[in-house]
Amino acid sequence: MKHLLIYLKDYKKETFLAPLFKLLEALFELFVPLVMASIIDNGIGKEDTGHIVRMAIILVLLGIVGLICSLTAQYFSAKAAVGFSTKLKHSLFEHIQGLSFAEIDKLGTSTLITRMTSDVNQLQNGVNMVLRLFLRSPFIVFGAMIMAFTIDIKAAIVFVVIIPLLSIVVFAIMGATIPMFKKVQQGLDNILLKTRENLTGARVIRAFCKEDEEIQDFKESNDFLTTIQKKTGRISGLMNPITYIIVNCGIAALLYTGAIRVDSGAISQGEVVALVNYMSQILVELIKLANLIILVTKAIASGNRVQAVFEVKNSLSEIYETTKDEAFDKYKDYTVVFDNVCLKYTNGKEEALSNISFAVKRGETIGIIGGTGSGKSSLVNMIPRFYDATSGNIYVSGINVKNYKKEELRSKIGIVLQKAVLFKGTIKENIMWGNKTAGIEDIKEAVRIAQATDVIEKKDKKYDEMIEQGGSNLSGGQKQRLTIARAIVRKPEILILDDSASALDFATDAALRKEIKNVSFKPTVFIVSQRAASIMHADKIIVLDDGMAVGIGTHEELLKDCEVYREIYNSQFKISEA
Repeated sequence: MKHLLIYLKDYKKETFLAPLFKLLEALFELFVPLVMASIIDNGIGKEDTGHIVRMAIILVLLGIVGLICSLTAQYFSAKAAVGFSTKLKHSLFEHIQGLSFAEIDKLGTSTLITRMTSDVNQLQNGVNMVLRLFLRSPFIVFGAMIMAFTIDIKAAIVFVVIIPLLSIVVFAIMGATIPMFKKVQQGLDNILLKTRENLTGARVIRAFCKEDEEIQDFKESNDFLTTIQKKTGRISGLMNPITYIIVNCGIAALLYTGAIRVDSGAISQGEVVALVNYMSQILVELIKLANLIILVTKAIASGNRVQAVFEVKNSLSEIYETTKDEAFDKYKDYTVVFDNVCLKYTNGKEEALSNISFAVKRGETIGIIGGTGSGKSSLVNMIPRFYDATSGNIYVSGINVKNYKKEELRSKIGIVLQKAVLFKGTIKENIMWGNKTAGIEDIKEAVRIAQATDVIEKKDKKYDEMIEQGGSNLSGGQKQRLTIARAIVRKPEILILDDSASALDFATDAALRKEIKNVSFKPTVFIVSQRAASIMHADKIIVLDDGMAVGIGTHEELLKDCEVYREIYNSQFKISEA
């Protein structure tokens, strides 16, 4: 948590001025009981109307000055808190963007969203309230006690007893609730996960009539969160009644002691009222302090969760020295080389890929086929280094991918992932994600190659047509073709199509592959597909089964020598083995 405070370094002035003005407000507030005592003793007691008016004017002035100080303090505290959260969110988002797929898989999308939003907001509120009340409330408490001693030492002994009792209650409840608030945030993570799953998978849930089951599942998660919150709330709720009981007992003791002291002539009636006012001030400030501590407790729990994300380091080793060694001389004529590569996911019991070896020359087309879960996407995701090999090495243009800067390596690659993702904006803006400097002719050429010209021509605003978030106003095939255009427009050395034509008909798929084969920049193409027809004309086909390459060769060679490929081909073309 303390490491997050560095984001306040640009708001040193605000973090100093906010508490300062709050202390000034508190100082003026401490003079109010003395003015009231003077009104009672010298004004009402002596029937001096002029004195009462003068003291009333002083009270109004104290109130106005206190209000000005309070507003100034709140302005500076709000400015510091909002600035703090803004810088923290930027830094957190940048850190998350720098994590590999392995870390994001491990943390989970739902918890990252919660920590970026709810947890950071809790921290913002915590910083705001600490700057406003953290010094003010203790200052009032101890200031009131000191002022009480200036009035009467014997009566002020009550304050010495009451304040430690209140402190014990406050800190005991704080200690009990800190770990519980952490569980509350974890429960919130789970609720967000369930909500996200239901929203993204709404069509699947309805298609399989699973609404009742999902509602029940959500209810169980929500009930669990509610139970934790209730338990935490019950403990936190003890703070106000216990402090009120202690303070009211203190007021009763103060009135009893004060009555005896007035009767003996040691103090005046106005001074007793002043003592009671100081005790009331202590009550109000301790209630504020108690609520502040609850808020700070939540903020600390949230801060620890945010800090935990910062402590997650990118598992991809950062050598970043594009050196040429013995491997370069061996593999310089190949665009991509896998040398006995294995991959095991975080917390995975078994390897996702085992002992994969192959070499690809520039301009070749490589087909990758296999059953669901055979490791096709895992293989191509290692080329741009979304995941690192557990063992073995991957070379791009003769250089180990670990020796590239990520930006340099990925600038060579155009990739279309399984799920077609488009962002809110125009068609032109989405395609230019692939190449910021692309001109309109480059964009049109990429669109033509991706077989998406008819998609755009049917739109009223053509390339300026707005795409909704996630491409919700486009069909699956339209989204796939635009994401392919986005990858092609950067004219990459390596083009990876990860099952990116699954929503296209066979004719469009065939036309797409033909256009890619004839592009001027001659990329090395990896086509991942479930369709034998999509990869059968590739220069080389890699057949995966349960993470292992069970066949590597041309279509004809694999039909002859690879049983897995033959089964896939025959099942799709309905040819009997005979």
